[in-house]
Amino acid sequence: MRIRSALTAAVVAVLLAGCATQAPGELTTPTPSTPAPTASAAAAAVQPVGETSVIASGLDAPWSMVRLDDGSTLISERDSRRVLELTADGTVREVGSVDGAAPGGEGGLLGIELAPGRSPGLFVYLTAADDNRIVRFDLVGATGSYALGESRDILTGIRKAGNHNGGRIKLGPDGKLYATVGDAGDRDSSQDSASLNGKILRMNIDGSVPDDNPFTGSLVYSLGHRNPQGLAWDGEGQLWAAEFGQNTWDEFNIIRPGANYGWPIVEGASDDPTFVNPVYQWATDDASPSGLTWVGGTFFMAGLGGERLWAINPGSPTTAMDFFADSFGRIRDVIPGPDGSLWMLTNNTDGRGSPRERDDRILQVELAPAS
Repeated sequence: MRIRSALTAAVVAVLLAGCATQAPGELTTPTPSTPAPTASAAAAAVQPVGETSVIASGLDAPWSMVRLDDGSTLISERDSRRVLELTADGTVREVGSVDGAAPGGEGGLLGIELAPGRSPGLFVYLTAADDNRIVRFDLVGATGSYALGESRDILTGIRKAGNHNGGRIKLGPDGKLYATVGDAGDRDSSQDSASLNGKILRMNIDGSVPDDNPFTGSLVYSLGHRNPQGLAWDGEGQLWAAEFGQNTWDEFNIIRPGANYGWPIVEGASDDPTFVNPVYQWATDDASPSGLTWVGGTFFMAGLGGERLWAINPGSPTTAMDFFADSFGRIRDVIPGPDGSLWMLTNNTDGRGSPRERDDRILQVELAPAS
């Protein structure tokens, strides 16, 4: 493991005060100032310790995972279109197939999230024949016998492509559903107020627009994104996101309602006060960020192209430390594991990685206070 140079963080901290005063096009609500993060998170930092253990293996291009209160974990496989159940005793079984998904390139069955309510449900973000969409499935049965029931569309009509589909969906602490949407290869869509692409979206669980969204009548929560795939909230309920850059900078951003993050006009930090700068940024070979989670006062970010795990502690300055470089290959998702541990989902069988023995896998590592 090694600590990245503080130079990038220092540059970003200086530029962080710049933010949009008005979003483009029809989105006319002023965006708020973006304060620098406090150092409170860093004081409670944790990091991986000891050896990893294999929780599950033999997965086929897995993309997302979510743990249930009963001890089971649900996993999506991008190309097979299957949702799997991993039970607490280590058994892996098929819950069902999302037949509406049309895998191709980076598209297919992507993010999954549990749906709240009296009737258990599962939100899925999928690439269909003509678009990207969010669908809610009834989740029937119980531990060891879950199955997918009836489905209904929550949101349709998001432009799809062979890449840059975004695909992460998360239920926020405010009870709203958030989704990351890539630019689908159309760079200008990220600044287009009429497009859902290149955005982070916020919606009620039925897909309708919340009354307190930053732009009246719009699902857009923030704009100017290229291909965000990580979403997580810190201990204070503040939303953060991780985003793929193009050739220069990957980004870790504090997300404010109505803010503009600059793509495709800028990539990474700039001196343009129209756009919010990242809190931290990496050379694209070091990160290619995907899943993001918050555990024990630290953000953990999955690295695909960088083939490593990043531990990020917002503060003044924000710091980032990498672990497991070149040990497990591509890492697609990270979530809290049992008893304060961390789970990592590898992604070497998706056509871009180099599969290791027993890939793809879920790995568990213990966490301890950072040194």
